[in-house]
Amino acid sequence: MGDTPVWGRYFELRPAELAAIRSKVPVAYLPWGALEWHGPHLPLGLDGIVAEAVASRAIRRTGGVLMPTTWWPAGALPHPDSLSAAGASLGGLLDGLFDQVAAAGWRVAVVASGHYGHAHELAMIDAAERAITRHGLLALAVPPLALVDEAMLDHAALWETSLALALRPDLVRLDALGREPLRLKTSSVIGRDPRDTASASLGTSALNLAAERLAAAVAELRDTDDLAPLRALYAQRRVRYQAFVERFGSDVEQATRAWWDDLLIQEKPADG
Repeated sequence: MGDTPVWGRYFELRPAELAAIRSKVPVAYLPWGALEWHGPHLPLGLDGIVAEAVASRAIRRTGGVLMPTTWWPAGALPHPDSLSAAGASLGGLLDGLFDQVAAAGWRVAVVASGHYGHAHELAMIDAAERAITRHGLLALAVPPLALVDEAMLDHAALWETSLALALRPDLVRLDALGREPLRLKTSSVIGRDPRDTASASLGTSALNLAAERLAAAVAELRDTDDLAPLRALYAQRRVRYQAFVERFGSDVEQATRAWWDDLLIQEKPADG
């Protein structure tokens, strides 16, 4: 067994401590969340809570520096309580962060996103690929749960509710969903009904798996200094969203609204 990986939280470190971490493990984690409506039963900041929890677990395996969680997404679920940045704004913010991370001497930058809307992830991928081209930075931007199983990328449903129960059970109110059949417009549940199915143990298992997969991906990048796995991952993720872009377009706000409206229309026949 090797030594315990050295790591720290950026805002707690003095310059000499930060430099010592960077010299040993030049890996920077940037947890990325959202302020987004997750129905009446979950907190608006759930995506950031999950992103920070996964990054915190992964960095203990790999070492590096943990940046403060960022809460601004692109393309949040349409709702008066959802707050988001335009796609161009998110891209510009990530460009600036990647530029500074690379200039400071970090070799690997990991955007661990708890938010995984279509437009949001594509904006992250675009910025990561620009950082690769401009700086040769090993910029990994991905929802960690996607490294485990795409089925876990639900919204306010079984998996997200289980994650919340594992991390902040005090913020979960499943009774707020009532006992009537769920309606998308009032529950925001996209995926399996969390009532009577979600659990803290399931959420803990998902967190641990996501952290393990993320740490393994980061360790490979750090050890091999190879861009090929990143390029392959982004090509795969783009294929996943190709049909979405072709149908709803590339404008972040318009595409997200059109997608949401389409889901609501699809639900109507089932309402009778």
